[in-house]
Amino acid sequence: MKLAPPLPDPASPPVRVNLFSDTQSRPSPAMRAAMMAAEVGDEQRGEDPTINALCARMADLLGKEAAMFLPSGTMCNEIAILTHCRPGDEILAHEMSHIATSEGGAPWALAGARVVGLAGGRGMFDAATLEAALTPRGYRYAAPQTLVAVEQTANFGGGSVWPQAALAAVADLAHRHGLKTHMDGARLLNAVVASGVAAAVMAAPFDSVWLDFTKGLGAPIGAVLAGDAAFIDAAWRWKQRLGGAFRQGGIAAAGCLYALDHHVARLAEDHANAARLAAGLAAIPGLAVETPETNLVFFALTNGLPIETLAARLRARGVLISVFGRGRGRAGVHLDVTRADVEFAIESFRMAVEAG
Repeated sequence: MKLAPPLPDPASPPVRVNLFSDTQSRPSPAMRAAMMAAEVGDEQRGEDPTINALCARMADLLGKEAAMFLPSGTMCNEIAILTHCRPGDEILAHEMSHIATSEGGAPWALAGARVVGLAGGRGMFDAATLEAALTPRGYRYAAPQTLVAVEQTANFGGGSVWPQAALAAVADLAHRHGLKTHMDGARLLNAVVASGVAAAVMAAPFDSVWLDFTKGLGAPIGAVLAGDAAFIDAAWRWKQRLGGAFRQGGIAAAGCLYALDHHVARLAEDHANAARLAAGLAAIPGLAVETPETNLVFFALTNGLPIETLAARLRARGVLISVFGRGRGRAGVHLDVTRADVEFAIESFRMAVEAG
């Protein structure tokens, strides 16, 4: 499944409603002011007070001993994999997980570890599926299996939320077989707000976990990776090797702290707007819409119109969406998308689909 990037066209009107992804969210004036006022220092030497405050707060939020600030969520995933795995190892994850589909083959290229894709509805697999994929620990003809990874929420699963019982069952099975566990928590707080389960509870069964600040939380840069003290100590060497260390990175961390204070509870507004968008689209003949659990709305055309044509017609009206293979589209709702924007998008979809 391929995500097609938006192609700038000088002849196109300005983007009025950007549903391409929640990564399109922009820092608010208040967040920018907080970033400008940040106290800073040399992060590599542990002297940036704002980054130190963010990491301490995130370790507490996620229920882990320590945390580390990084530029991106992809770097969090890859540093976790590099820390947990060795060349020749296997990682067990959903077949549509971000590490398998959207990181340029980094687990293979950087860690020399292969991602084995597991099947399951809405981007999730169960303990029975995981158990069927496990190889005997002493079987030397097979690649060593060292890591099980889950994605909360599951992006290509429609922004679906793993139930806590399913997370616990998968992690418990992995640990009983001697594997480490990792949670890609890019949209973890969307899951928290949707389910009412605390982040530390969700993360408890996992040896490493991270949270992205550049999606629904609205920061321009930054993610935090957490685990026990020994894991973070080992991960720091990979952070250094990959160029992920900062100097005066507190300017970026201040935006993340602002997001924790002001942009978490409001994720419920994004979920409500996504539900309204889905309902409006479902009423349009020719569109099949997946019911959203959080802020991502996936849909497909049933009238034979190519999804690329729909995207082009929407772009002509100033509405931007994501296009995937197999005729699937996605609309990501975020803090820059208002209820009025949602209504405009619904009408734009209606006109684009009914144009034939």
